[in-house]
Amino acid sequence: MPGTNLTRDEAQQRARLISVDAYEIDLDLSGAQEAGEGGTYRSVTTVRFDVAEAGAESFIDLVAPTVREVVLNGEPLDPGTVFRDSRIALAGLREGRNELTVVADCAYTNTGEGLHRFVDPVDQQAYLYTQFEVPDARRVFANFEQPDLKATFTFTVKAPEGWKVISNSPTPEPRDNVWHFAPTPRISTYITALIAGPYHSVHSTWEGDGRSVPLGIYCRPSLAEHLDADAIFEVTRQGFDWFEEQFDYAYPFAKYDQLFVPEFNAGAMENAGAVTIRDQYVFRSKVTDAAYETRAETILHELAHMWFGDLVTMEWWNDLWLNESFATYTSIACQASAPGSRWPHAWTTFANSMKTWAYRQDQLPSTHPIMAEIRDLDDVLVNFDGITYAKGASVLKQLVAYVGRDEFFQGVQAYFKAHAFKNTRLSDLLGALEETSGRDLKTWSKAWLETAGINILRPELQVAEDGTVTSFAVRQEAPALPAGAKGEPVLRPHRIAIGCYDLEDGKLVRTNRIELDVDGERTEVPFPANTPRPAVILLNDDDLSYAKVRLDEDSLRVVTEHLGDFAESLPRALSWASAWDMTRDGELPTREYLELVLSGITKESDIGVVQSLHRQVKLALDLYAAPDWRETGLAKWTEAALEQLRAAAPGSDHQLAWARAFAAAARTDAQLNLLQSLLDGTQEIPGLAVDTELRWSLVQRLAATGRADEKVIEAELERDRTSAGERHAAAARASRPTAEAKAEAWASVVESDKLPNAVQEAVIGGFVQTDQRELLAPYAEKYFAEVKGVWDARSHEMAQQIAVGMYPALQVSQETLDATDAWLASAAPSAALRRLVTESRSGIERALKAQRADAAAA
Repeated sequence: MPGTNLTRDEAQQRARLISVDAYEIDLDLSGAQEAGEGGTYRSVTTVRFDVAEAGAESFIDLVAPTVREVVLNGEPLDPGTVFRDSRIALAGLREGRNELTVVADCAYTNTGEGLHRFVDPVDQQAYLYTQFEVPDARRVFANFEQPDLKATFTFTVKAPEGWKVISNSPTPEPRDNVWHFAPTPRISTYITALIAGPYHSVHSTWEGDGRSVPLGIYCRPSLAEHLDADAIFEVTRQGFDWFEEQFDYAYPFAKYDQLFVPEFNAGAMENAGAVTIRDQYVFRSKVTDAAYETRAETILHELAHMWFGDLVTMEWWNDLWLNESFATYTSIACQASAPGSRWPHAWTTFANSMKTWAYRQDQLPSTHPIMAEIRDLDDVLVNFDGITYAKGASVLKQLVAYVGRDEFFQGVQAYFKAHAFKNTRLSDLLGALEETSGRDLKTWSKAWLETAGINILRPELQVAEDGTVTSFAVRQEAPALPAGAKGEPVLRPHRIAIGCYDLEDGKLVRTNRIELDVDGERTEVPFPANTPRPAVILLNDDDLSYAKVRLDEDSLRVVTEHLGDFAESLPRALSWASAWDMTRDGELPTREYLELVLSGITKESDIGVVQSLHRQVKLALDLYAAPDWRETGLAKWTEAALEQLRAAAPGSDHQLAWARAFAAAARTDAQLNLLQSLLDGTQEIPGLAVDTELRWSLVQRLAATGRADEKVIEAELERDRTSAGERHAAAARASRPTAEAKAEAWASVVESDKLPNAVQEAVIGGFVQTDQRELLAPYAEKYFAEVKGVWDARSHEMAQQIAVGMYPALQVSQETLDATDAWLASAAPSAALRRLVTESRSGIERALKAQRADAAAA
């Protein structure tokens, strides 16, 4: 029984048989405002398609509570007979043109999949938006749900009086509350979109090359006062300018709307001409520049998809990585080099955040080649991971260095021109790059895209008595893959830069740079003869390749003493990342990592790096510190955070970041009293605005430590009676250190399926408190008793939140490993659930190793 799955073999067979011309979709959303739980709407789909064989059989996809009519080529079919397992069977198809009409009642959701319905507690109005990637357009209209069956889409929508309705095509003037949209170009089902409700909007244009593209930004009216539309338009226009120049292909759609929508599961979605973005990016309170940089990267990532993903689309989901990696690489390249960009240091952020995500993912038992084997939809749904996005983008950056930047973009330009509004495979892009670069990329592709794992690069130096370098080589290693991972470790070709740094006026300044190809186990470095050994030798400087980098003994000593003294942000970020990697691997004890951070973070100017270090130190102390030293380390960290909070420049990003770090870890009576005083206004820290979001951070920590009860939480919610306030309150309630609070949170998430996606996520976040290990211990057994049933009963997004978020990750013990192994051996989970649980198990294993390393350093 296929359920809601679709295999690659089925998709290929269907694509050989069928080509789709056009969809006409008529949706009646006029009852959306009143629709309660389980509410439905009428969906009528007419699709015209061609069939290669007379008498052939196939199917169309639909997830709906009720199918009322099915008419194929004028002949009515019995819905009770042809509709089952989310498919409508189509038998006796004609050779050539066929026409199918399906009338169904489709369901509104609260899971962020299909047509999501949300009621804003501020104005009590309903707001709708669709989210279709990977296979959820079929929750709204009947369709052939696979990316290579492109078609045109004509939407007709009936909606309540006073609403706005937005789709891929420009919004027409409604007649009698009915919107008739013009047909789209030929696109895939998963990038169609519909957003409807009494949204607030701001409009502008992008002008370029004699053309004008209408731009729109939308959000709920309750967020309108916080919407910084000018800043969003500025980033968007920079992206248009830069992408059109680099891609040499005009923006392919009629307009470009960006819609900030509630309860969105991802960061954003590249619907053609109608991008949906999580509305947490409309900042209600002060945030650091790192948040604006992240938002800008998201905006540019989705804009890049208009060409790579929407104009030219992967044939099947095994090339999902190329979609996401290309958008990630080009969005960061745009931030780093577009004229007027606020974030020319974007590659520092990439090295500091995206790369660490990739390295973590690539060391899990589920590690896989970048070009993963995607057998079915279940495979792809758990593959939106650090390899698909971050490792893929890292390898694209390596490819650009390998073939040359100009040659890379010339190949991309040819690729867009050759395949516009069509589907492609990886080989199509590599072929275009081979043409422009003259490089044979087959060997490169096999090594980088078809194998898993990370290489380690180490310097090997010999130095004469007078301090000059007599020999220098790079040693490459291919460590064994994690237990359970498929494949074999391999050495790869790397294009890297080597940076030579010396201390000048207290700063580590690059005095030489050597760029070369590293291949095989050992590569000689053309180091200038009779040259003194630099203070620091940094492999993979400029972060061109994807590899773990280790420092030689002398460089490590200098970096340990002067990490904060690098004159440039990128080598600092690379050194910080290397130290974090060593801590995770048990090579650097947590207590030494803490000392390293405390000695260098005060000199770190990049706020994104500072905030990453905050998160990493807290995680290391919570999971990787020896248990009998953990509280000592946390006390030291919290005292340092308070000291830095008081020392930071008033009103600065650093002050806000340290305030959040302190609030997350405050533990003594005096520290918690300070949180309470900041909340009630009896104490102030000059320049620190205790605004709505920071207030909730204080409340949540006070709740988790037993200092804020339900009365305090409810009073704070009364101040902030918004959807964000409701999420924060739910998290605070779940964080309280009582058996009753934990039981209530567990029941609302695991035993009931009524919570909307965003509230469920908040409750899980509140439930798991690192200071509450003993209180949470009984839930390990409950998790293994319930998780398979939850997975089988819930939608993918909701089930994944629970499978990952409620795993007993804080119970770092052999007993947790044994319980996980027993469950894996007996529960017969699906491949997707097995993967998620195995990944979580790996976290326990890593934490045990790191804790042993930290204990040995006592």
